[in-house]
Amino acid sequence: MSTATRKSPLTDWTLVVPVVALVALVFSWGRDLPSGVVALVALCLGGAVLAAVHHAEVVAHRVGEPFGSLVLAVAVTVIEVALIVTLMADGGPKTASLARDTVFAAVMITCNGIVGLSLLVGALRTRVAVFNAEGSGAALATVATLAVLSLVLPTFTTSKPGPEFSTAQLAFAAVASLSLYGVFIAVQTVRHRDYFLPVDTGAGRSRPAGAASPSEAATALASASALASASALASASAGGGAGREAPAPADEDHAEPPSVRDALISLGLLLVALVAVVGDAKAVSPTIESGVESAGLPNAVVGVIIALLVLAPETLAAVRAARRDRVQTSLNLAYGSAIASIGLTIPAIALASIWLSGPLLLGLGPIHMVLLALTIVVSALTIVPGRATLLQAGVHLVLLAAYLFLAVSP
Repeated sequence: MSTATRKSPLTDWTLVVPVVALVALVFSWGRDLPSGVVALVALCLGGAVLAAVHHAEVVAHRVGEPFGSLVLAVAVTVIEVALIVTLMADGGPKTASLARDTVFAAVMITCNGIVGLSLLVGALRTRVAVFNAEGSGAALATVATLAVLSLVLPTFTTSKPGPEFSTAQLAFAAVASLSLYGVFIAVQTVRHRDYFLPVDTGAGRSRPAGAASPSEAATALASASALASASALASASAGGGAGREAPAPADEDHAEPPSVRDALISLGLLLVALVAVVGDAKAVSPTIESGVESAGLPNAVVGVIIALLVLAPETLAAVRAARRDRVQTSLNLAYGSAIASIGLTIPAIALASIWLSGPLLLGLGPIHMVLLALTIVVSALTIVPGRATLLQAGVHLVLLAAYLFLAVSP
């Protein structure tokens, strides 16, 4: 089993596809592409997305959670920021709101789309999707604070006309965003790492949400002891939550962790695949923009499409984690991506504004502010219990559908 794990980064399609997608990027960059070539680049883009998911899972299996989801979230976001800055530098005044549209689209897609799909898959598999309320609640609070500071306040500030920050306000928003992101990473990976680890599901049995809360865990243990002390002793001898997790379905694809060499190879191929994803997305973006214009759709739709393409690897990785009953990993990916999207994009745009000409529109309109407020409230109600059913999944997916519909028909 270990041999199969070591061979996969070197021999199967996940090695070839990222390189082919990168070659397609090199030959298509800065050129006007005919429709047939655009279709081929789009095909390479899809293959690079699937390859990125595979290599992210290899790296995640080697380093463990929550570092695995952090690797994918940060890598995607860094390249997303580069794509936004590049498009804004080339696009002129018509891209003044591209950063806002793309970041807000990323927030809505992650907090409603990825979360909704993950809860749907988890609830279909085990009837109730269980996760850690402390870690997910902290991540949600960070997302809400960053979104309000960076996307809502510019609409109400009076230093400059329109939904813009002044230079001092933009600098404050950049420092605040980067600081919050740094604190969140420190909490997630060092100080309270256990809040972001997958909850032990007892191999698919009905579980209390108390796996995420010490007080509820104690209550569940006492109840189990009262009903069947022999069962409780057997459970204790099995090694508790951490001991039961080793043979859980999460390891069905990789029986043993990959070697350091294989993990490093997958990390390199992950970066290649992500560069290809974002670069190929930029290569097909002129076709997307012309299609949006010819269809008479708002310019904000371009930001939505970019966010959908860039977040495709994280979406697939989150759904696959939920299929393995690791909903907490899915939520780490979703909220971590939203935090990284704001926490890294706003500082980068603040720096880029030094040489970018034209206005920088960051403030949301009334419709989007309503959707953001509803998303925050619904997400809080979803996260607090530490468990979710199909209903919560459906609510989040409906919110995403409402956002996409209103982006097309505002």
